[in-house]
Order: sequence, then structure tokens, then C-alpha cells
Amino acid sequence: MKVWGVTGWKNVGKTGLVTRLVTEIAGRGLTVSTVKHAHHAFDVDQPGRDSYRHRQAGAAEVLVAGADRFALMAELRGAPEPTLTELLGRMRPVDLVLVEGFKREPHPKVEAFRAEAGHALIAPGDPSVRAVASDVALDLDRPVFALDDTRAIADFILAEAGF
Repeated sequence: MKVWGVTGWKNVGKTGLVTRLVTEIAGRGLTVSTVKHAHHAFDVDQPGRDSYRHRQAGAAEVLVAGADRFALMAELRGAPEPTLTELLGRMRPVDLVLVEGFKREPHPKVEAFRAEAGHALIAPGDPSVRAVASDVALDLDRPVFALDDTRAIADFILAEAGF
């Protein structure tokens, strides 16, 4: 599996870019999965549901399956947060995994950047950021794409990943 990231600070358009890239790349006939890092506590389950009650009772993992999808929820219960490598190892093989977040991991990335967000660029100090998708012109030592130029960004990622 090839792994490419979309990184950047909060509210710069990472999720929108990942979503557009999934649509564009899957539309080209490649299989694509995603991994999203959350910096805060989150829950995909709902209180009162059977699966929620299973987790609350102490289950280490709960797998909910139906005709259209399945979801595996694992409770860490004080164990360390899994690494990106460990998480990728739990996924079934696809052509490309797009990773949102995990900015300190060494996989290649495109940085999403919006000037109005007021954050400094990550790219100048991070060689794993191979390109920047920005809403303003930037003078950098690597490719800069318009943030909404999904096709060009996808072309770059796929070429760099060897597709």
C-alpha cells in the first residue's frame, strides 16, 4: 500500500482536500482508504446502543457488522495510542491510503495552507512535506498548487507514489 498524507494546522481545509482527493483518485479506478487522526476524545458510537453497552461493560473490541458496512471499535483502556504503522497494519490492502493529520510522521505529505488561518507553514522545516496546496501564491523550494486544484494535486501525488 502506498501512503500519502494531507497535513496542516486546524481550519485550513485538510478534510475538504482529502475528500476531493478520494473522489478524484477513486474516479481514476484506484482503491483508496483514509486514516484520520483526532487530537481530542471522540466516539463513533451512541449511548444506549448495544455496541456502546458492550464497550461500557469492558469489551476490548466491539465489531458491528451489517449488510453495507462494518465498524471495529477498540478501547485502549490506558494503553498507548497506536502508531500510524500499527493502524495501517489493521487495514486491508488498497492502492493508496490518504492520511489526514499525523503531521510528525515521516510519510510524504501535501500541506494544506490558508493564509487567513494565521499559522506558519510547516513545509520549510519538514522535508516530508513534498508540496503545498495554498489559497495564496507562495515562493517555496517545492511545488505549490492552488488549494482547490484537486486534479493537479492528485496528479502530483499519484506520480510521486509511482502510479
